[in-house]
Amino acid sequence: MLIRDEASGDHRAIRSVVDAAFESMPFSNKKEGALVDALRAAGALTMSLVAEDNDAIIGHIAISPVTIDGAALGWFGLGPVAVLPERQRGGVGSALIDAALSRLRATAAAGCVVFGKPSFYERFGFRQQAGLRFAGGPPELFMTLLFRSPAPIGAVDYHPCFGLVG
Repeated sequence: MLIRDEASGDHRAIRSVVDAAFESMPFSNKKEGALVDALRAAGALTMSLVAEDNDAIIGHIAISPVTIDGAALGWFGLGPVAVLPERQRGGVGSALIDAALSRLRATAAAGCVVFGKPSFYERFGFRQQAGLRFAGGPPELFMTLLFRSPAPIGAVDYHPCFGLVG
């Protein structure tokens, strides 16, 4: 399996993977594929990585900027993360997350946030932090990963595209 940056010819395959990955998820609004397309069109995909196996895209991860109390402080949001259903639970999603976080750490990023299942994301170092809050869902599902101190305090907002397709 190869993890690489998306290429312009990958967009249709990425959309198919994202749509398929979330099709049977009970928490999904079935708009995650449209969200990735909207982030790309808005120039807000800070990072878009694909997992490729035998020349086929089997997974995708999106990283986009977030603001804290309306300010861009070098923080990013992880997600959506998508893996073809037949390849889920085989390490593809974890490999995508590891690669994305490694690349973020190598930049001037201050940290990353994620909205998801704590039992999954805690293995990557994500933790709940009292100082950062997200009004878009249950607080127990919102976690942060600090790359450099100090940790900010305030309300986190994802890119406006999240609201357009949410």
